[in-house]
Amino acid sequence: MSAEVGVIGTGVMGSNLARNLARHLAARAGARVAVYDRDVERAQALAAEHPEADFLVASSPADLASKLSGPRVAILMVNAGAATDSAINDLVEVFEPGDIIVDGGNSLFTDTIARGETVRQAGIEFVGVGISGGEVGALEGPSMMVGGTESAWSRLRPILEPIAARAETGDGHAESSVGHVESSDGRAESSDGDGAPVDRAQVDPESCIAHVGTDGAGHFVKMIHNGIEYADMQLIAEAFALLRSRLGLTPSEVAEVFREWNRGELESYLIEITAEVLDHTDAATGQPFVDVIADSAGAKGTGGWTVKTGLDLGVPVATIAEAVSARSLSAASVLRSSGTALDGPSNATSADDEARTSADDEAPTSAPVDRDTVIETVRQALFTGKILAYVQGFHEIAAGAQEHGWNTDLGEVARIWRAGCIIRARFLDRITDAFEADPKLSSLLADSYFQDSLNAGQQALRDTVADAASAGVPIPALASALSYFDGIRTSRSSAALVQGQRDFFGSHTYARTDRSGTFHTLWSGDRSEVQL
Repeated sequence: MSAEVGVIGTGVMGSNLARNLARHLAARAGARVAVYDRDVERAQALAAEHPEADFLVASSPADLASKLSGPRVAILMVNAGAATDSAINDLVEVFEPGDIIVDGGNSLFTDTIARGETVRQAGIEFVGVGISGGEVGALEGPSMMVGGTESAWSRLRPILEPIAARAETGDGHAESSVGHVESSDGRAESSDGDGAPVDRAQVDPESCIAHVGTDGAGHFVKMIHNGIEYADMQLIAEAFALLRSRLGLTPSEVAEVFREWNRGELESYLIEITAEVLDHTDAATGQPFVDVIADSAGAKGTGGWTVKTGLDLGVPVATIAEAVSARSLSAASVLRSSGTALDGPSNATSADDEARTSADDEAPTSAPVDRDTVIETVRQALFTGKILAYVQGFHEIAAGAQEHGWNTDLGEVARIWRAGCIIRARFLDRITDAFEADPKLSSLLADSYFQDSLNAGQQALRDTVADAASAGVPIPALASALSYFDGIRTSRSSAALVQGQRDFFGSHTYARTDRSGTFHTLWSGDRSEVQL
């Protein structure tokens, strides 16, 4: 008995993806999934725990190869880095020309490019697939960004497309909470947020998977997805901090605000889960859960990669960068400990007031404010900041595609992010529409909807940033979004002076506004200008 696809790595992500594959392949006669893990007992335990999956358990890479029908397809779901390299080397030794190795982990796209070049020397196809949605998405339907040759995509599509998330478009919007349930006859069906089956014939589902380019394109697009995710999460966290600081709301009260926001243009998975987190009470202390979590955020690298790659490409991703830096600052315990001795603005709430507010849910002493006005202003600021983060992310995707020769369809990217992935949101319908209306759209800023939205929200963003600065509330992502916005709209920037400084100390030359050419001023001489 042979298997159509193998999954290597039976941790949470790998085991869930294998179960997802098995559920869908079961509809095809004789199609099975083989699983392998260096810890063979773990793979055996997975098969024993889920007999309905009918897994074939391999005891070694060679055994896995023998259990796969040709041309073989194996999906790596192991940690990025050395573990991925080791797994690839194992497979190259036992696979044959025409077989396909798929890396489904969070690998750096340049590593994927290099690995592909090495594997191709053995005649084996190498495909990097960005998989978003976490462990739930892996089981119920993730968003998948495929990078590889057209021939590899043709072979993989019948395997991967059925397990991808599906964006329900019957009402014109992607549903942020759509998942999958299993019908009585074992088929996977879409479900609404309450788990009730949905008739796909009526809602016209769209599979959230796309071929986004060759070699490292899949992991590149997934990297940018994660960079946008960093920014989105930080913007939301700053909105929470502002509502609590300005209005003295309890976490549960802020949760209700977020639930209301989730009924409008901010509807998204991240807004939805934020309300759940804020409304949760810690069982051990009875305190709001968010107040007992240490305020030190972790990171796994993809956000930093997005920022570094943006710098390499010359693409400004300031809001994403500030979101990454905010996590780094949150974890800088010694630095922050020293900072407690520093003064804040004279009109800001004292540290004792803030602590009392957190513990007793009392509003800080401040000038009277209108609750509804503050909430609406912060909402508009959040939405405006979110747009600008996406502008930055899609700018980087376009620049990366041009740099590496990938034929990446930005509209397709937005389309496959509408369900399954962490940043799934109603907002992505607007991005999809923009690129469908103009496939050659130079930037989201050139689309009338986003222009109008930014113009409508920019004053709220200004007011929010000004209020936060006055109160001493750190909002790095929102503040950087405003600076990015003003940098874009400014007809003449301060960069002219920077270029003059560069020419003075390093003879870096400059261009002029009144005539073409490259110039240098003889600063250490008579300060005359020469054209080079």
